[in-house]
Amino acid sequence: MPTPLTDRKPLSAPQKALRKLGLLRPVDMALHLPMRYEDETQLVKLADSRDGDTVQIEAVVKSCQVVFKPRRQLQAVVDDGTDTCTLRFFNFYPNMQKALEVGRQVRLRGEVRGGFMGRTMMHPTVQAAGGSLATALTPVYPSTAELPQAYIRKAVLGGLALALRSHAFDETIPTQHLPPHSWGLAQSLQFLHHPAPHVSLAQLEDHTHPAWQRLKAEELLAQQLSQLQSKRERQLLNAPALAHSHEPQGVLAQLHALLPFQLTQAQQRVVKEISQDVARAVPMHRLLQGDVGSGKTVVAALAAAQCIDAGWQCALMAPTEILAEQHFTKLVGWLAPVLAPLGLQVAWLTGSQKKKERDAMLAVVASGQAALVVGTHAVIQDKVQFKRLGLAIIDEQHRFGVAQRLALRQKLSDEPTNPVDDNHSHDAHAGKPREPHLLMMSATPIPRTLAMSYYADLDVSTIDELPPGRTPIVTKLVADTRRDEIIERIRVQLQERRQIYWVCPLIEESEALDLRNATDTHQALCEALPGVMVGLLHSRMPQAEKKAVMSLFVQGQMGVLVSTTVIEVGVDVPNASLMVIEHAERFGLSQLHQLRGRVGRGAAASACVLLYSLGEHGRLSDTARARLKAMSDTNDGFEIARRDLEIRGPGEFLGSRQSGAAMLRFADLSVDTELLAWAQRLAPTMLDAYPDLAQRHVQRWLGAKSDFLKA
Repeated sequence: MPTPLTDRKPLSAPQKALRKLGLLRPVDMALHLPMRYEDETQLVKLADSRDGDTVQIEAVVKSCQVVFKPRRQLQAVVDDGTDTCTLRFFNFYPNMQKALEVGRQVRLRGEVRGGFMGRTMMHPTVQAAGGSLATALTPVYPSTAELPQAYIRKAVLGGLALALRSHAFDETIPTQHLPPHSWGLAQSLQFLHHPAPHVSLAQLEDHTHPAWQRLKAEELLAQQLSQLQSKRERQLLNAPALAHSHEPQGVLAQLHALLPFQLTQAQQRVVKEISQDVARAVPMHRLLQGDVGSGKTVVAALAAAQCIDAGWQCALMAPTEILAEQHFTKLVGWLAPVLAPLGLQVAWLTGSQKKKERDAMLAVVASGQAALVVGTHAVIQDKVQFKRLGLAIIDEQHRFGVAQRLALRQKLSDEPTNPVDDNHSHDAHAGKPREPHLLMMSATPIPRTLAMSYYADLDVSTIDELPPGRTPIVTKLVADTRRDEIIERIRVQLQERRQIYWVCPLIEESEALDLRNATDTHQALCEALPGVMVGLLHSRMPQAEKKAVMSLFVQGQMGVLVSTTVIEVGVDVPNASLMVIEHAERFGLSQLHQLRGRVGRGAAASACVLLYSLGEHGRLSDTARARLKAMSDTNDGFEIARRDLEIRGPGEFLGSRQSGAAMLRFADLSVDTELLAWAQRLAPTMLDAYPDLAQRHVQRWLGAKSDFLKA
């Protein structure tokens, strides 16, 4: 069997390709399932085939020659007695010409195309006629250029046979708990690699066949077991119990008194959930989700205040410097007056800081004088030593990788335990591994099925109410041929002393994507709006320049800001009332919704214009049309999230949670909700009553990948 072995011989190109695909063990081979099937069990007559059919025929070669129009190609004509067909090969070798010598009888398989010049096949498979036909559908496996189908087919089927002989696919789910109408696991795998010729191809390809259903159930159960195991393991860890202080002079009480607005009922509910969590000596792992503008930052500030009252430090990490600075400005405004009399401060850490400023901040953090540390990924670097980190807050958590989130959580376990002031040195958790409480925030609401699967190990708090005074945003779809009308609308807004965002997807020319870039748009708007300050903001600008541009816009001196998606989150300018998103058809749905949320933050009526281009084919793709329709239909972030999951799958919500490795290869969260509910019900029973079977199940399906689900 051509499988990568663990000997020291040099690996062949196909063996290296197998390794690259992660096909190392017989189990991996057996679980490398076909992406489609070809029917080589029967011969078809050309006269009976229709345009677009993939067929297998036997025919006689009538002519074969190399031609040079429009470019070099091998061209042959064959006749099966009912019609003729022209074969075309743009990549061919001398042995192909030999196989297609005039007068030979050949068996061909390919897609038939009809046309003015008659039937054609492009690059069909060619073999000698005669011999027995296949007795089962032929599987076509996901592969690479270095890995021919014949090679990978032999490797996979060899791996399947080895895995079955070694009992790798013995049942791990007790019979009484199997999903309804399910096939056996070994039976399902054998069938999917060797499907009978009479089976419905549609059932195989849309994954509704009972064999596919069994594999989906297995996979979902492995995921649920891993998540539940992770949650239970966390219950054994030690975290600082950040008791709620009722002292009127406490940081929390003073912050409440200083806030210039009332919390919404949803905010109050979520604050209570977080407060109760962090008061326990078990690490909180909570996801705080809320739509754009729902007020997550103030909830984070109140959690930080409770942490500070208890004598511990809090860290807040954001994915971009713009967003981190936005948080820093707000939190300093709220907390600095309260912290200053206590000799405490809010520290600021980013990668762009000068060494002198950075060293000073590191000293403040290490001394414990920095009660709250705000910054980018610079917060988790080795040089950053907290004195007593009790709470870690990660904003836009899906934009951080697994390693980054783990690094922040480990900032407490690295500290020496101080038995004098450690408020649990005598409790039941003493001596156990230490972790800070973790609050992850997301402005991309998580659809229910996604929360049930990928976030099953988290507690979820939802702010499902917007603060009063937020004006509804009107969303308009406008073709880019009407650009002049949009500029006229901008003039009107500027006369009313309003401000405008204009967002572009690229900052430099790309042959692949013929998009108007931010620099050109900036120039065009400067010319169209004389006397108006038009700013430009993109990710490649020096940090100081970015800050200067944002400062002018926030202060109201700049009328129009042309930007790439660096303003997607965190920018809060109540006077901005119009958002123009250029080439909106190129953006993801969640990203469009995030961008739209930059306006409608004040009392003025606000609008978001989705400027789209039909492209060279004169039409939008189905995906782009679905995105734009969803944006014009609703402002509800939860409905947007549900539709985004339908359109794009879970990747956008999860970001780097899986570190690039898709945890679900077979199950589809938008359709397999019943199987997911079954797996969720069964997981605790498996861990409690059948722990050995549960461990074998997780190892078989996830292996080392299970760690990614725990971050």
